[in-house]
Amino acid sequence: MRADHDVIASLVPVGSRVLDLGCGDGSLLEELIRRGADGLGVEISDDGVLACLQRGVPVLQDDIDKGLDDLEDDSFDIVIMSLTLQAVHHPALVLREMNRVGRKSIISFPNFAHWRLRTQLAASGRMPVSPLLPYTWYETPNIRLCSIKDFEALAQAEGFTVEERILLNEGGAREGSVTQRAANLLAAGAVYLLSR
Repeated sequence: MRADHDVIASLVPVGSRVLDLGCGDGSLLEELIRRGADGLGVEISDDGVLACLQRGVPVLQDDIDKGLDDLEDDSFDIVIMSLTLQAVHHPALVLREMNRVGRKSIISFPNFAHWRLRTQLAASGRMPVSPLLPYTWYETPNIRLCSIKDFEALAQAEGFTVEERILLNEGGAREGSVTQRAANLLAAGAVYLLSR
């Protein structure tokens, strides 16, 4: 399991009804179900949907950029979007939909303002590559890169309350307390637990 998945799983209470947006191959949702959650994934790619079905993970094939019209208000305890925010065309719409269908949201993303990325760009003049942003610019699925400050401003504008912020290192594991003082510069990524 990816290190950030372990962090996310630690935030999901046993017995929660979970929706995983952009669930990919279903590995996170499979682990959450194994730990006692009742889960459903949403994935757009044929390969991802097939991988979920092969794992026995319930999945809908849909485009989250168009909203979650097939899902009722408050139908989930937790809505998760793990390393997917930067790959959607309409992040504000997706956040509003997460807020509508779930009581709480967990979102993880790479921090494009991390000092190593800034240094790579400044030193080489080329788009940076890192463990949390592993693609070259011409192969990346990422279209909306943001910083921790950018995300917090969007979450506030969309009416979310930050219940918990967990900063990640380049391997996706929890950062130490020193990073808290300058999160936008020192954290490679973040996981947020949000409520309305």
